[in-house]
Amino acid sequence: MATKPVKKGNKKTSKGNNSFREFKPRAEVVSQISYEDGITVSALAEKLNKNSSDLIKLLFLLGKMVTINSNLDDETVQLICMEYNVEVTKEEPVDENSLEDTDIDDPKDLMDRSPIITIMGHVDHGKTSLLDAIRKTKVAEGEHGGITQHIGAYQVTVNGKKLTFLDTPGHEAFTSMRARGAKVTDIVIIVVAADDGVMPQTREAIDHAKAAGVPIIVAINKIDKPGANFEKLYNALADLDLTPEEWGGDVMFCKISAKTGEGLQSLLESILVVAEVQGLKANPKRLATGSVIEARLDKGRGPVTTLLVQNGTLRTGDIIVVGACFGKVRKMTDDRGREIKESKPSTPVEIIGLNDVPVAGDHFKVFDNEKQARALADRRSQVKIDAERRGSSSVSLEELSKAIEDGMLQEINLVVKADVQGSAEAIKQALERIQVDTVRINVIRSTVGAISESDIMLASASKAIVIGFNVRPDAVVRKKAEEEGIDIRLYNVIYDAVNEMESAMKGMLAPVFKEVVLGQASVRQLFKVSKIGTIAGCMVTDGKLVRDAKVRIIRDGTVVYTSKLSTLKRFQNDAKEVAAGYDCGLTIDGFNDIKENDVIEAYEDQEVPQV
Repeated sequence: MATKPVKKGNKKTSKGNNSFREFKPRAEVVSQISYEDGITVSALAEKLNKNSSDLIKLLFLLGKMVTINSNLDDETVQLICMEYNVEVTKEEPVDENSLEDTDIDDPKDLMDRSPIITIMGHVDHGKTSLLDAIRKTKVAEGEHGGITQHIGAYQVTVNGKKLTFLDTPGHEAFTSMRARGAKVTDIVIIVVAADDGVMPQTREAIDHAKAAGVPIIVAINKIDKPGANFEKLYNALADLDLTPEEWGGDVMFCKISAKTGEGLQSLLESILVVAEVQGLKANPKRLATGSVIEARLDKGRGPVTTLLVQNGTLRTGDIIVVGACFGKVRKMTDDRGREIKESKPSTPVEIIGLNDVPVAGDHFKVFDNEKQARALADRRSQVKIDAERRGSSSVSLEELSKAIEDGMLQEINLVVKADVQGSAEAIKQALERIQVDTVRINVIRSTVGAISESDIMLASASKAIVIGFNVRPDAVVRKKAEEEGIDIRLYNVIYDAVNEMESAMKGMLAPVFKEVVLGQASVRQLFKVSKIGTIAGCMVTDGKLVRDAKVRIIRDGTVVYTSKLSTLKRFQNDAKEVAAGYDCGLTIDGFNDIKENDVIEAYEDQEVPQV
């Protein structure tokens, strides 16, 4: 009796095993597969519809010891596939240029788009003033020395048609920025001052426009000023292969005055004519692609990026890769600061939502697959990190100058910080172009934002000088720089930095004045007083404030205004100076837009004896 159940059980077990073997689905025969670099044993087995153990046994017989997680090289993949008589092809991963728009649009989806116009020319020839006259704004008034410091993008409507303008800086330090503008533009306007004529940066701008292969319109500005010699100017431009239509050439010349408005309508009509001949088209139905015009770091909002949509439609919520950065478009605003939900081709737009500040001139692309977009951004970011690690020694500019003069130094390391990405890039390229015998400049970091302790530590480790453009170090950072012996040089006009560095490289640096920071104060409270304006209640946090001292107002690490102290008070009494740890009230000469948490930095220029 005891054995019967055992037998019966054994029979059932045997029957069950037989049933399992009998009804096991047959693996589908695979004739061809594709794979990516670094495929594992497990992944390849899945593609071949084989057990991982079968592949491990096969490779063991071939003299290779592997596990299911082992990565296989191309030769091994080929051997395995030959054993199973499977045709195999390798998929190449997305390369670093994959953000460029290479897709071919269906002609049925193409629609007319606005022309993109880039304004180029020599410094101070009136490019921004021209754009102001078109836009009826006052952009130029807020710029240092009347010189545009980074690219702006704006849209205007002329005779019911939209025109997109890029305003590029005129100084030679911004050659790379002009070149970027030419890559995305449809028409270039070369602005030439009637009284100055053709200048070095005029020639450079013409070269960039010609290299881009785009139509050129010459705008002769300042015709209201005396001293204009049009025949001489026309001849000079003809020598550069820009022959006016009235001389039998193919280039439109427009005489204008940005100041009075004379000739502006003729210029705008010329732009419309040239644009119509080009027949500009784009596909608004696809995912957006385009280029970065500008980028900066905002303390409150994070990375803020100005994009130019060149194809497709960019929408709020889109998953986007910009250079090596990744994110989702959380908010979009147009060139007037108005929030919008979508942006069509040829439209400049400011976005927030990226995880980092991209590089001006980078391409961007919208993806419908977040995983794919993030992976691509990670790969591009790793390439960027590896490049920065390869870059790389603490000395002052005066010491560098002497070392160069003594023939002891062949390379100067710099850390560059700027308020916007375009300026950071322009400074880097301008400095690295300086040629002085066998001495060269090596920019080991060029980023946006306030000068930080990490910048100081990098400069210390690499024996570098810190260059700041429109940014300031706070008291903590300045003290760290003093501790580490790091020289910080601050500028608001790029060619001042270039000239000073070039002098140092020639071993000829002999400054007449040196800036000395006296102290800093933090704005804690504001008081509105009639006939006086805004009084800032401050706490002196470092050093001292001195009555009548020069001051700069720093907001989120960026200089917003430079002036001098009008008044300095302790309680109700005038004070000659207020030391660290004490409260004070002050007003700034010519500046009434003080905000809480602004930093007031007092400084003076001390004469340095020439050696």
